[in-house]
Amino acid sequence: MNTEKSESTYEYEETGEKPGKKSKKGNIVFFIVVGVIFLITLAVNIIYTNSVAFADFFNERISSGVRAAFATVTACFPFSLAEFLALTSILWVILLIRHIHIIHKDDPKSEFIGIFKALIVVLLTGYTVFVWMFGAGYKTSTLDRKMNIEKKPVSEEELYETVMLMVDRLNALNSSVTYMPDGSSVRPFSHDECVRLCHASYGKLMKEYDFIGKVAAPVKQLVVSDIMTYTHISGFYSFLTGEANLNTNYPYYINVYTTAHEMAHQRGIAREDEANFIAYLVCIHSDDPYMQYSGYLNMYEYLSSALYEASPALYGKVYSALSDDAKGELRAYAEFFEKYRTNPASDISDTVNDAYLKSQGTPGEISYGMVVDLAVAYHKER
Repeated sequence: MNTEKSESTYEYEETGEKPGKKSKKGNIVFFIVVGVIFLITLAVNIIYTNSVAFADFFNERISSGVRAAFATVTACFPFSLAEFLALTSILWVILLIRHIHIIHKDDPKSEFIGIFKALIVVLLTGYTVFVWMFGAGYKTSTLDRKMNIEKKPVSEEELYETVMLMVDRLNALNSSVTYMPDGSSVRPFSHDECVRLCHASYGKLMKEYDFIGKVAAPVKQLVVSDIMTYTHISGFYSFLTGEANLNTNYPYYINVYTTAHEMAHQRGIAREDEANFIAYLVCIHSDDPYMQYSGYLNMYEYLSSALYEASPALYGKVYSALSDDAKGELRAYAEFFEKYRTNPASDISDTVNDAYLKSQGTPGEISYGMVVDLAVAYHKER
């Protein structure tokens, strides 16, 4: 006669609860907590999506604190935590599924529920962090309103005059820039010094524009920069970790501008055209000539591209006025980029990025070029 009792039987005799009852209660509590968090976050998202005033308040008063906190914590890591998590994501998924399987190996139903709960936690965490830290930036007042810039449709003449301004500034800075034999320029300072210069320039802008938040954090250099160049991504901001990340494979003048651009996202400037314009202002307001050179040359590329579409003849005039060294820089970049220009990775990346930007209420990747309107309006008033 078998007198052994199962562990679940002893548990029932000691607690008076049937086996599995505790797990059912735990599941109920879990889904209640998850539901409450989701409803609160959804409500916040709906409110700032339908109220620009609330979005401004939330982005500058609530999200700014969350962004700064995340950036401060992840600054302790000497590497990009976002890159590390992305590269090891498959491993984490395998370990998580294996862990759940070990716990519920004798109960397939509980194992399925465990995996389902883990999926919900991951999705809810991502959604919650996005809403509370970064999402409001897409719903705020536009940058031209915040800066009291009157943005209007740009005429060919206005565009031409603004491009010529870029040419004049670039030609004036030409003697302060060192070029390599292939025509590309040399950044006369380290990456860390570039970040410091950007912080200093942001400090100047903050005195004039109070909507720009203060974040004392590094910009992480990506290990897989060469591979990432195939996606045409020169940098990215990870709202999940609060990190600004830089693809160091691009030429120096782009690296500097991208550093300022990703730092703009870190300060709550979510829209791409606005982050581009803030990066431009950061560069040209710096005391360092190479920072200024980077800002003017990147803006020249945006403006001259728009001018070429509007009037090839006027484009020819501004290009002929550009210094030979600046032309050599642009040729060197074109030669560098040829290797990465066309590939499946860039097509996928562009499609995903375009879909993401459109999901946030922007025109998609075309918004990167809308910086032209801001630049023309800004310089027209000055």
